[in-house]
Amino acid sequence: MREMVARCRELVETIYIQYDASHDLDHIDRVMKNAEKILLKEPAADKLVVQLAVLLHDIEDAKYEAMHEATTNEMLDQIGASADLSAKVLSAIESVSFNGGHAKEITSIEGAIVRDADRLDAIGAIGIARAFAFGGARGRKLYDLEEEARRTMSASEYRAKETASVTHFHEKLLLLKELMVTTEGMRLAEERHDFMVSFLKQLKNEIE
Repeated sequence: MREMVARCRELVETIYIQYDASHDLDHIDRVMKNAEKILLKEPAADKLVVQLAVLLHDIEDAKYEAMHEATTNEMLDQIGASADLSAKVLSAIESVSFNGGHAKEITSIEGAIVRDADRLDAIGAIGIARAFAFGGARGRKLYDLEEEARRTMSASEYRAKETASVTHFHEKLLLLKELMVTTEGMRLAEERHDFMVSFLKQLKNEIE
């Protein structure tokens, strides 16, 4: 198991090194640490499925699809994953993406753990840093006082509009605490959410 995970990490490193700082290998490592914390409270979960899903969950992210031609299936084949293991990993990955509030339904505890672990890295101090890192990489404004956060949108609409970074907090990041699935994920999200709220209050004071 360790050899398979180590080999997978070697493969994904060549992909994530091409991404900006918001979705690089450091992001993957942080999500892995989050997942390991949640796994301690979910002993029935398959650790190997969780670890591989964490390592592979951003390989086919639509935001970076033009950067490489690798697929999750190819990576699983290269590390010698069985058909059953591959199916479980792919199923766990499917429900990770937020998609403007249109995430696919979670079908396993492994999927719940990976999604919560990924979303924990999208909030709190690191979530703030990542939001502005991504916005900077895409040339987005820090904030736009005239821009209204969208309350309802399709997945394609969510992807299409390049909103200011602060608007992204209201369209996604501030919603994540209530969307956590695991008990440990919910607990860990509390402090991170509160920190974001404090940050936005301070930012508003400085802008005004």
